[in-house]
Amino acid sequence: MSGRNPILWTPSTARAQGSRMAEFIRWLNVERGMEFSDYNALWEWSIADLDGFWSAIWEFFGLDSSVPHSAVLAEDRMPGAVWFPGARLNFAQHMLRRAHETPEAPALIVQSETFGRTELTWGDLADRVASVAARFRAMGVGQGDRVVAILPNTETAMIAFLATASIGAIWSLCAPDMGHVAILDRFRQIEPKLLIAQDGYVHAGKLIDRRAVIDGIAADLPTLQHQIVLPVAGNPPDGAIAWDSLTADTPTPEFAQVAFDHPLWVVYSSGTTGNPKPIVHGHGGVLIEGAKQALHQDLSARDRFCWLTSSGWIMWNAQFAALGQGAALALFDGAANHPDMLEFWRFVARERLTYFGAGAAYFEACRKTGLRPHDDLDLAALRSVGSTGSPLSPDGYDWIYEAVKPDIWLAPISGGTDLCGAFVGGNPMAPVRAGEMQCRFLGDAVHAFDEDGNEVIGQVGELVCTRPLPSMPLYFWGDDDGSRLHESYFDTYPGIWRHGDWIEITEHGGAIIYGRSDATINRKGLRLGSAEIYQAVEALPEIRESLVVDLEFLGRDSFMPLFIVLADDVELDQALTDRINHAIRDAVSPRFLPNEIVPIAEVPRTLSGKKLEVPVKKLLLGHDPEKVVNRDSMVNPDSFDAFIGYAARRNHAKEAPENG
Repeated sequence: MSGRNPILWTPSTARAQGSRMAEFIRWLNVERGMEFSDYNALWEWSIADLDGFWSAIWEFFGLDSSVPHSAVLAEDRMPGAVWFPGARLNFAQHMLRRAHETPEAPALIVQSETFGRTELTWGDLADRVASVAARFRAMGVGQGDRVVAILPNTETAMIAFLATASIGAIWSLCAPDMGHVAILDRFRQIEPKLLIAQDGYVHAGKLIDRRAVIDGIAADLPTLQHQIVLPVAGNPPDGAIAWDSLTADTPTPEFAQVAFDHPLWVVYSSGTTGNPKPIVHGHGGVLIEGAKQALHQDLSARDRFCWLTSSGWIMWNAQFAALGQGAALALFDGAANHPDMLEFWRFVARERLTYFGAGAAYFEACRKTGLRPHDDLDLAALRSVGSTGSPLSPDGYDWIYEAVKPDIWLAPISGGTDLCGAFVGGNPMAPVRAGEMQCRFLGDAVHAFDEDGNEVIGQVGELVCTRPLPSMPLYFWGDDDGSRLHESYFDTYPGIWRHGDWIEITEHGGAIIYGRSDATINRKGLRLGSAEIYQAVEALPEIRESLVVDLEFLGRDSFMPLFIVLADDVELDQALTDRINHAIRDAVSPRFLPNEIVPIAEVPRTLSGKKLEVPVKKLLLGHDPEKVVNRDSMVNPDSFDAFIGYAARRNHAKEAPENG
């Protein structure tokens, strides 16, 4: 496939040489006397000499510690690597460094459907963080205590998090639109002392009142000592503290100096089955990973950066890679398609954003509706576009260059909540090929493994990482013996991280993600990720979305149903069935023609927008409907009922050959 991917964009010499990546390469030459023939040579050095590479990132980005580290990688193993022992630092202190240099420059630009537009300078941000942190301390919140929040992607969440980190407490955040069971499943595990919540919000022009939900959550967290409320829908409940009362003071900022691996926050797996995994990341690991990320996203203080994200997605946390470089961070809180699909693009143009990122599903939705932002808006300031969450199709790449801007750097990334970072993504010095990410990230020993654990190039394999990264989980909260962590990543290849994605490393060092390896389609020995089928099927104008699973039954041929969401006023007749099969046959292979095509109303998705392939697959293989999915982790929980009905209809046909 990779050889057929055309080059869509090549950086000019000025753009390439003006990038942070080029600056880093020049720094290595001057400071370390190192030269590299190309990016792949640089990458090979970065994974072979982890001490040399990560110490270079530390020095190049000027990361400070009040007490120096005694080593870089003291214990080289997975899990359990020990990074930068002895160092004492604070994540929030690094995030706010620009407040001393340019206090009047914009730090946060917020567009909220609930509150309108707000702008905070670096000086404003630092003052509010110091004020809130002082109040937290007065409430008895100290190092290691858990502060949890139910807040949208606005300045309140940013300030509350930085205040929490500044005192060495541990942060955890859920989005206001998450179900109360999903929130409790997360927060109960970590026994918080303090809850901060916004009691309502406006979305698509409607006020959503969450007071009863917030009250119920607070009542079910027995370790809570304080509740802080940002009122929207009504007055705060008795005993709660109003958020605005915390931000008015101007004390001298204080930053607790903590160990490199002191817990910073707890984030969670998507939680589609069972209890969500509470993943703990450390101050230093997230800090240095975010700095490295700035090379691959080409971020600096010149940027006005926005990632279209809810506060419940790991991309909320990833925004600090930009803030840590002194960029102005633009936050969008509201419906991106209200009053129409152009709404968010208006925000991009109006705020003169230089970098805009979103989930691939958002770009595909824009493409499907025929949107052409380039025709309606001035996007002259926009230099870079990012994408993640699911593979962006080659058609999506084409749409960016045709409908958004022909001279732009499109740099999709792929990584995960697990490491608060990316394994593969952008290189601002390299050409962009359709459907392909440009490189493996520096320091990330990423490979594709075949079924026997051998590295393969130019063919699909398991995404593995063979050497540790500073931002890998310190542990899962409550996983005292480490067994759950080990089972999640290291069971398949001992000592090697298995991420759960299908990946192809191309001959020139690029990468193509084919979807989750545990939702893989295996037809007559040929393995395929679902993304290629989606690309073929969803290119048809009659099909809005699709979901496919491969059901392998013991002693029988596999059965592969394709579920489709039809466009308005379209019916599934024989002619459309033939067109779907023809599209798959032409674009993928006749081996991957579905056994059945089934219309549905909606594709079930997680809160972060991912298709629920694995739970659907487990359901259709006969697992208990109540156990295969946590509906509170879904954006559209009722959509799962259609699959329960389908499973019931299929049940007799599945069991008859086995019983006969």
